[in-house]
Amino acid sequence: MTIPIALTIAGSDSSGGAGIQADLKTFAALGVYGASVITALTAQNTKGVTAIQQVPRDFVTAQIDAVFGDLDVKAVKIGMVAQLATIDAIAAGLTRWSPKHIVLDPVMVATSGDRLLAADAVDGLRTKLIPRASLLTPNLPEAAALLDEPVAVSEAAIESQGQRLLAMGCAAVLIKGGHGQGAESTDYLVSGNGSIALPAPRIATKNTHGTGCSLSSAIAAGLAKGEDLETAVRHAKTWISAAIAAADRLGVGHGHGPVHHFHGFY
Repeated sequence: MTIPIALTIAGSDSSGGAGIQADLKTFAALGVYGASVITALTAQNTKGVTAIQQVPRDFVTAQIDAVFGDLDVKAVKIGMVAQLATIDAIAAGLTRWSPKHIVLDPVMVATSGDRLLAADAVDGLRTKLIPRASLLTPNLPEAAALLDEPVAVSEAAIESQGQRLLAMGCAAVLIKGGHGQGAESTDYLVSGNGSIALPAPRIATKNTHGTGCSLSSAIAAGLAKGEDLETAVRHAKTWISAAIAAADRLGVGHGHGPVHHFHGFY
């Protein structure tokens, strides 16, 4: 048996609900071996982020080369990159190692509202990482921020923003509807083949910490297992919906608690 391997390049969440910790839990829950490159350390819990320590660019590079130099990585998920120097290190590493699948989650703000990406790094995200992505997974505010536009409120506006993000060079875009309104949370998968609406019931819970990290990791896990993009997205969407629905069973922390990554097991 050879287990598929996925790599997460992201920040560490000391409370375990998002970032590297959420990504590795997601990979494990979905039968994929997880490796990691840590870009930043956060002092964080369910109530917010109190401090961020950047990982030096050279050490990000060393981690990338150590993982790719030994492991057969089938898919990469990129989350919190924090600063421009880290973006440069990641872009150079992707050029050296040319992974087949790259899922880019443009993490800008935590669930708590704390900023996780330096303002001067946004353009680097647009020009150096988005063109390399197999899939870009912004939520509605992130899509708007990447385009310097207001947050889209209609299906037509969301699909239009998806097309403009696609024009930045990525192969496909999944705009996530969790920040929207209504009984359903609808994500839109936009590619050269058109747009697919992916609705799911909106779940009433405050325990959504790590939702975006976990969804993008679940998609990367599917790609690592050989699923095509649409199948990987659909499976990931079903899985994260169940993880959110089970979140209240955990009772972790006093703020926005984590989703239940292992809802299929306990």
